[in-house]
Amino acid sequence: MQNILDAIQSGTATSDDFANLELPDHYRAAYVSKDDVDMFEGLSTKEKDPRKSLHIGDVALPELGPGEAYVAVMASAINYNTVWTSIFEPVSTFGFLERYGRVSELTKRHDLPHHIVGSDLSGVVLKTGLGVNAWKPGDEVVAHCLSVELEGPDGHNDSMLDTEQRIWGFETNFGGLAHIALVKSNQLMPKPDHLTWEEAAAPGLVNATAYRQLVSANGGNMKQGDNVLVWGASGGLGGFATQYVLNGGGTPICVVSNEEKAAIARSMGAELIINRSEEAYKFWNDENTQQDPKEWKRFGAKIRELTGGEDIDIVFEHPGRETFGASVFVTRKGGVITTCASTSGYMHEYDNRYLWMNLKRIISSHFANYRESWEANRLIAQGKIHPTLSKTYTLDEVGQATLDVHKNAHQGKVGVLCLAPEEGLGVRNPEMRAKHEDAINRFRGV
Repeated sequence: MQNILDAIQSGTATSDDFANLELPDHYRAAYVSKDDVDMFEGLSTKEKDPRKSLHIGDVALPELGPGEAYVAVMASAINYNTVWTSIFEPVSTFGFLERYGRVSELTKRHDLPHHIVGSDLSGVVLKTGLGVNAWKPGDEVVAHCLSVELEGPDGHNDSMLDTEQRIWGFETNFGGLAHIALVKSNQLMPKPDHLTWEEAAAPGLVNATAYRQLVSANGGNMKQGDNVLVWGASGGLGGFATQYVLNGGGTPICVVSNEEKAAIARSMGAELIINRSEEAYKFWNDENTQQDPKEWKRFGAKIRELTGGEDIDIVFEHPGRETFGASVFVTRKGGVITTCASTSGYMHEYDNRYLWMNLKRIISSHFANYRESWEANRLIAQGKIHPTLSKTYTLDEVGQATLDVHKNAHQGKVGVLCLAPEEGLGVRNPEMRAKHEDAINRFRGV
């Protein structure tokens, strides 16, 4: 691996140089073990500790198949799907690997007693399989996490609808929290050259998810002037949603949990902020019973106070169970609730009278198709959307990084250095970076 890192850092290595590098038969990675699936039995979700289930060690390099690429991973990031994998909720991801392993002889490689996690990366192409023409060894890349087979008709208008659609590093093996990743070559996109490795790795999953959920015609189809309620506006998803609303001429109504997070939202240009802690909203009496609708009405009244009497056109919903009833209630007649993730729980409850009688719509959204991922990455490369990286750990500290996300003890995105020996490396366009330095560093150290 040192020879690979030396070539990347040399700045002079050619594509042929990378193609001629000897690849190791094993590499270092973060993974969960099938033997540990029952380790948290009897514990509540909050009590489950990813530091106990995530292992760091050597794993075998898988065979490279047609249409695939090995990438030397300089940096990656933590998403909530790594939390789910590490605490084996709502199901063990080994079931995903077993099912994928039955698709073909090639996919059998993924069905292993260990699952290498991670759905983001930035790095350098080391080798490509047969049939790969768009990428070559030495290319600096980021990867989106959509893995599809596209052998049937369903995915050809929208690749998210492919019958074999999966999220790489969550529903497939050989993810990005490692020194080497195995990806389909059509997951690769150019690395934004004004960003460091860790900054370039951080947006991938959440940036494309926010783009589809809010901007795309497959999601909210946001237009100028829309009032958009953004839950967790300074978080991994919400930080990008807030930027997209502002860039698209909408008005974000940003819901945050403390003044520190409110300050981040204001620094992005948002003016209408709801601090949940100050307002002390209580949407549930207990784990099983939602509050009286008066609490939803109080929340709606606060929104109207901020907007000059207008209701919400689009809700950017991702907390799920905790907030969904309120989201449905405050949306205007004919408005849209776009939903993904459900980090506070999947079993949503809402009063259907407020949906049905007012012609509101719930639109489900899951990651992004190829085109949407490219568009989202292009906006990062153009400096119109910026990373929300707040803190970076080393690969050996993946357990702690994942715990931070599990406990919501973070802002924006939590990054992980893989092969990169330190932060701040990988910038190829310092002039462009200088123009956006403040925005790039907005979440840092918060």
